[in-house]
Amino acid sequence: MRIHEVLDAQASGARRTVVTITADAAVRDLVELLAAHNIGAVVVRDSDTGPVAGIVSERDVVRRLRDGAGVLDGPVSAIMTSTVQTCGASDSVDEVMATMTEYRVRHVPVLDGGSLVGIISIGDVVKSRIGQLEFERDQLDSYLRQS
Repeated sequence: MRIHEVLDAQASGARRTVVTITADAAVRDLVELLAAHNIGAVVVRDSDTGPVAGIVSERDVVRRLRDGAGVLDGPVSAIMTSTVQTCGASDSVDEVMATMTEYRVRHVPVLDGGSLVGIISIGDVVKSRIGQLEFERDQLDSYLRQS
């Protein structure tokens, strides 16, 4: 299965739209975005339409809050991960799963021709894999019933 197939499955809901934030926005604004969209990570850009500059997750916020609540008034750039693992729409789900495992990331932005077209979460990968396994099980079950 390819990433574009996972993105197409997401297209039925609002998840197809990638939520982004600028690097100079306040962490407080980031927290509002995460809550408003019920998501775990946001792609960071230098401008509203610029290239991917980073990614920031709920975990990044929580880990920095131990330094004090003042982090909420600081810029997103202070807590984001600037080395972002990305994938292409034609990459396989297995390749992205391997990337997530190797780099210990839960969200991977999807680029197509340098443009941000989606984001894949570990939940999307697991759902895809379960669907594939169920399909294979059904095929085997059908084959055995014909014998």
